[in-house]
Amino acid sequence: MEEKKKQEKKLAPPTEKKAKPEKKDLGVISYDVPTPNGEKKDVLSPLPDSYSPQYVEAAWYSWWEKQGYFKPEYGVRLEPNPRGVFMMCIPPPNVTGSLHLGHALTNAIQDCLTRWHRMRGETTLWNPGCDHAGIATQVVVEKKLMRERGLSRHDLGRDQFIQEVWKWKNEKGDRIYHQLKKLGSSLDWDRACFTMDPKLSYAVQEAFIRLHEDGVIYRSKRLVNWSCTLNSAISDIEVDKKELTGRTLLPVPGYKDKVEFGVLVSFSYKIEGSDEEVIVATTRIETMLGDSAVAVHPADPRYQHLKGKMVLHPFCDRKMPIVFDEFVDVNFGTGAVKITPAHDHNDYEVGNRHNLAFINILDENGLLINGMKRFEARKAVLQALKDRGHFKETKDNPMVVPVCSRSKDIVEPLLKPQWYVDCADMGKQAADSVREGRLKIIPDHHHKTWFNWLDNIRDWCISRQLWWGHRIPAYFVTVTDPSVTPGEDMDGHYWVSGRTEEEARDKAAKRFNVSTDKITLRQDEDVLDTWFSSGIFPFSIFGWPNETQDLSVFYPGTLLETGHDILFFWVARMVMMGLKLTGKLPFKEVYLHAVVRDAHGRKMSKSLGNVIDPLDVITGISLELQDSNLDPVEVEKAKQGQKSDYPTGIPECGTDALRFALCAYTSQGRDINMDVNRILGYRHFCNKLWNAVKFAMRTLGDNFVPSEKAQESVSDRWILSRLCTAVGLCNAGFQAYDFPAITTAIYNFWLYELCDVYLVRVCLAEVCRQTLFTCLETGLLLLAPIMPFVGEELYQRLSRRRSQDGHPILLTVICGGSLADYNLTKTRADCEFIHDLKHLYSLVKLLHFCFYNCGLIDLEKEVAKLTVKKGELEKQMDKLREKMEKSDYKEKVPVKVQDLDAEKVRRMFWNVGHSHSKNILLGSACEVCGDL
Repeated sequence: MEEKKKQEKKLAPPTEKKAKPEKKDLGVISYDVPTPNGEKKDVLSPLPDSYSPQYVEAAWYSWWEKQGYFKPEYGVRLEPNPRGVFMMCIPPPNVTGSLHLGHALTNAIQDCLTRWHRMRGETTLWNPGCDHAGIATQVVVEKKLMRERGLSRHDLGRDQFIQEVWKWKNEKGDRIYHQLKKLGSSLDWDRACFTMDPKLSYAVQEAFIRLHEDGVIYRSKRLVNWSCTLNSAISDIEVDKKELTGRTLLPVPGYKDKVEFGVLVSFSYKIEGSDEEVIVATTRIETMLGDSAVAVHPADPRYQHLKGKMVLHPFCDRKMPIVFDEFVDVNFGTGAVKITPAHDHNDYEVGNRHNLAFINILDENGLLINGMKRFEARKAVLQALKDRGHFKETKDNPMVVPVCSRSKDIVEPLLKPQWYVDCADMGKQAADSVREGRLKIIPDHHHKTWFNWLDNIRDWCISRQLWWGHRIPAYFVTVTDPSVTPGEDMDGHYWVSGRTEEEARDKAAKRFNVSTDKITLRQDEDVLDTWFSSGIFPFSIFGWPNETQDLSVFYPGTLLETGHDILFFWVARMVMMGLKLTGKLPFKEVYLHAVVRDAHGRKMSKSLGNVIDPLDVITGISLELQDSNLDPVEVEKAKQGQKSDYPTGIPECGTDALRFALCAYTSQGRDINMDVNRILGYRHFCNKLWNAVKFAMRTLGDNFVPSEKAQESVSDRWILSRLCTAVGLCNAGFQAYDFPAITTAIYNFWLYELCDVYLVRVCLAEVCRQTLFTCLETGLLLLAPIMPFVGEELYQRLSRRRSQDGHPILLTVICGGSLADYNLTKTRADCEFIHDLKHLYSLVKLLHFCFYNCGLIDLEKEVAKLTVKKGELEKQMDKLREKMEKSDYKEKVPVKVQDLDAEKVRRMFWNVGHSHSKNILLGSACEVCGDL
């Protein structure tokens, strides 16, 4: 709890105390002016008395979209733009899914960046898309068929089943797009791509064929990670490693009772022709049915006399050699290891080295030859060993259990012929692109993981035994000619790839030197791993391999922004495929954000009841746990979790508050503990903005012309300098992907500087209306990338001229020059210590009372005290900065300590500013500008 409080405190602006929620109830006000879809919202009627998300968010998005404001062509040309090009593609969400708060974080960050680049006048494209999600979609449709019609996919057949999937996709597959629009995501929907669209399918086919012809894709019979539940192979990175400390009962799909893991069973094999025995141990006793050898270390003195000997299998007449191999750990157990080449990755290598028999004991459903289920066989084998006197002992054993990340099934190594991608060279190129600085990964602490994975990369199994997906464009060749020896299915020599069956037949005829009429082809039934099509997404969406205008303008892209949890699922594969197929990196930078957790730091999980739909946060909801596949214990646990966290449900927070909160939480590389109450706090901030702009607009009056000239007072120049600082901080924050810095700058300017000080002065004295308008206009420009709806609503109402001039919409105002170089009263901007507004305002009131009513202040004495205090603080700051600037500071000092040091510097800076502000108010001249 203490660490959580420190993190929350750290995320708050340096001078900020948490804004107190307003006492009154959150009002719900609807926008009821009849507005045809795509037409501009009414901005002439009076603003409601208070901020209401329903009112503010109505009508804007459809207008933005219809006017084409999200398209890169809007206002600029696709030809070379002197301001540059910004292109980013969305991490394509699964068509089966719906967004949760983690996805909301991804899209809030991406949309903020997109809007900021668009406002800078760059040719900007954020390209949407959706992934066909082979395994997940097929499972969803299969369950639907069985539930509604009592049919399996095999009852329908492949073609008809695929039609059912397309029907489901067209009816149900747009939920995510709806959620993205509610989040305000400014995507170019005319360029939306689905990974099974003809354009992308053609690119996938072309990529496979080119890589196959280059020898990068090949076919081989070897062990794969097999999910018996999915009846499909899965890749290494789709296998979760579940660590156990000892005996543990785990749920397994298809089994009523939990299955025992984390135990080591010892049993004996008899030596042929003697009474001697060798004791071996295993955590998977059922696999002894497929044993083909016993291995010992060549230097182990206990077994030297067994060279050339055989052991006897207790359940059949199989004789198995004792082999000597250095992979055996002499100090583990008895130093003798059972070898099952067809069901263990290490044993597979031993089997190849010693030419052992590969005995497969399981089918694709996890059944033995006699039809017994694999974990039922575990019990039966153990009992049979006991009955025959071979059992020795069972004891707890720490182990790692491989679990399928998709089906939660226990993964089985299974020997099957499959298609593989040779990743050695591509992996080296991807690693070198970061080493050489051509690709930048932010934050850079991910470099170590990136290099470890790519430097030790294994070949990628891309076959999936599914029907929904990109069918592999490869054909098995049978030649009806006596001069050609028939081949086996796993031998790549008898496989050809082709864009059409005709092309494949021609290739086969040339390979075997026969006429095409003697060639018979059978296309592979399997489909490609979904990540294969996702790996070419950055260029397939632009029509590759065809040379299109979009491909020439927008590829390579600028940025890839995503969560660090798919660094290798997607990011590394895009880099490898991009370099191999196009010769170019798909993007210049990769920004990896943190994982969203709940307020208690727990990973989002249905069983915990803490997976929240962002639309529920936006609109509010009275939470009730929906029907699910959870067992009764988990359901009760989830209900208790929801009752504790959301006793009265989730209040309406609105899109802008949610986006602002997500960005405020985003500390590079660290997990985010998301508390809905913090989001609600930013909804109150929206109301503060609302009231501030309403008040300011009354002050400006209806007839105000923004070009009006007026004499600026000290307070005018002061607030303009604060605006200048806020602009600089926001631009620097966007360039560094430091989103808390952006939200802090915006929050401080609007709440503590403009509202708490400058607008208070407006109440007391005449004010320069041009200054006030500049602050409102530019302040809303700063707000626009993060809070687009309330920003647009208020910006459109600043002046009637907004509906007539050349900037009809906030998010298309080109402010690259004005924002990036906003240079108001630069000498004032240099007066850092006069900028602590909260202290300034409170001290003015306090000192006014003391000077004029009580005569209690001894000016010289106070100035002397404050000068000493300021000097002490500056010494402390210098000492701490010296420590932080040491060359080995980042490597040797823990991250948490670094954070605390940075926080100390910030606090000291504000304290120095506090002292300096007092000096100025007490009559001492500012050292920077000389003012009293």
